[in-house]
Amino acid sequence: MVIDARTAVTGVILAGGRAERMGGQDKGLLLLGGKPLIMHGIRRLRPQVAALLISANRNQDVYRAFGCPVVGDDPQMQFRGPLAGMLAAMDAAETPYLLTAPCDSPLLPPDYARRMWAALEQGGSSISVAFGEGSWQPVFALLPVALRDDLAEWLAAGQGGVGRWLQRHQPARVAFADGPALFRNVNTPEELARLEVELQLI
Repeated sequence: MVIDARTAVTGVILAGGRAERMGGQDKGLLLLGGKPLIMHGIRRLRPQVAALLISANRNQDVYRAFGCPVVGDDPQMQFRGPLAGMLAAMDAAETPYLLTAPCDSPLLPPDYARRMWAALEQGGSSISVAFGEGSWQPVFALLPVALRDDLAEWLAAGQGGVGRWLQRHQPARVAFADGPALFRNVNTPEELARLEVELQLI
C-alpha cells in the first residue's frame, strides 16, 4: 500500500470557537456564496484525506448533517481555542496523522494535503505548518497523532497558543503563494462580506 495523505491522514475542520466578533454566531454555519462556510471546507478537503472530522462545540446535530463525524472539546478544555479541537480530533482519528484547517477558509487548494505531506517526507521534522503572507499560519498544520499526550499535558498545564505549541516541535515550513484568501480569517460580518465580493471576482 502506498502511504500518502489519502491513506495516512485524517482531516479536521476547526469550527469550535465562540466567534465573539461575529456576535456569537456559529461561524461554520454562516453563508458564503449561498452555502455554509463548513460546506466549502468539506468539499475541498474531503477528497485529499483518508477521513474527515468536524470539530464543533455548538450545533453538533447540524454539523453531523453534512456527513462527517463531529467531535467536541473535552468539557474541561472547551473553548480553549484550536488546540482543544486538535486534541479532540487526535482522540477520534484512526490514522497516524491529523491535518487541520479552519472553517472559514473556503479556498483550500486541491493539493493542500499533498504539499503538507511532502514537507514531512523530506525529513527533519514530525510536523509541517503552512507559511504565507510573511508569517506562520498555525491553524493549517499536519501533525502526528502520537503527539496527543504532549498536547494534553500542554493544555492541562494552562498553556495555550497553537503557534507556541507547534513551534516547540520545530515544524517544517510549507510555503503557500496561492493568494491572501487562502489564509483569510473571517472574524467579523464585514470581513465575510468582503470575501463574498472577492469570490465573485475569482
